[in-house]
This record gives sequence, structure tokens and C-alpha cells, in this order.
Amino acid sequence: MTEAAAPAAGPAIGDDAPDFTLPRDGGGDVTLAGLKGKPVVIYFYPKDDTSGCTKEAIEFTGLAAEFEAAGAVVLGVSKDTVASHDKFKAKHELGVTLLSDEDGAACEAYGVWVEKSMYGRKYMGIERATYLVGADGKVAQVWRKAKATGHAKQVLKAVQAL
Repeated sequence: MTEAAAPAAGPAIGDDAPDFTLPRDGGGDVTLAGLKGKPVVIYFYPKDDTSGCTKEAIEFTGLAAEFEAAGAVVLGVSKDTVASHDKFKAKHELGVTLLSDEDGAACEAYGVWVEKSMYGRKYMGIERATYLVGADGKVAQVWRKAKATGHAKQVLKAVQAL
């Protein structure tokens, strides 16, 4: 990515959600198209077992029964390996499905692989963002630069409003 290039915007509300097939924690794969007919929450997060990402995953886990009651599937996506996801889930007793996007294709398709800056150092990483995909496979809501704390409740309200 050159200095002048803007980060990919990702799909907008009303767009078809980019399909993907990714390996999941515990083994097997998840294909977005296979979930058509129910709302899907896809939350992208930077890294397993870091403070913000752990808080966010615990909040989604705490609301898992309510997401399920609303008919929604919650998927967390990062570039961590399946083995890392398995450890992360076990350590924090997480109840959300975690998908491994090691090659970054889904992150690129959703525009969350962006240039970041910390202490003046620029690097590429995952922007914390969430996409709500409606039962029709179209993007219903987008949260870019989401905050780790309190975000899951906002997403649940949007799912319940569908």
C-alpha cells in the first residue's frame, strides 16, 4: 500500500456481503453464504488475547443467548491461527465462533486491513469493525473503528431491530 492509497472502504449498507469460507475454532469451516436466511454479525478484531479484543469477545459471549434468541450468528474474525483461537476461547470461556483469516482475504474484502500508527510507527493491521449482514445476505449495518467496550450491546440492538 502506497502512502497516497486510501484504505479500502469495504462494503456499504445495502451491498451484498462479500462471501468467504474460513476455518473455525474447534475444526471445520464456516461459509457466509451457508448462513443466508439468518442475520450474521461479523466482528473483525486485531489479535487474540489482547486486552481490548478479550473485552469485546467476553461482551459478545455474555450476550450470546440474546443474539441466538434474535436468530443471529456471531462470528469473530482475526488473522490468528485456529490453534490460537482455540487457546483464546478456552482461557476466557468464550461462547462465540472465531474464524481464522490467516491470508487476510476476508479482511481485505471488508476493508478492515488498514494502515495503523502507534508511537509514530506505521504498520498494517486489522481495524476493529463490525458488519451486520441481514438474512438476505446484504450489509444491514456497519460499525468502523468500533470501541471494544459496550459495542456488543449496540450490535444486539441493531440485530433486534431487523
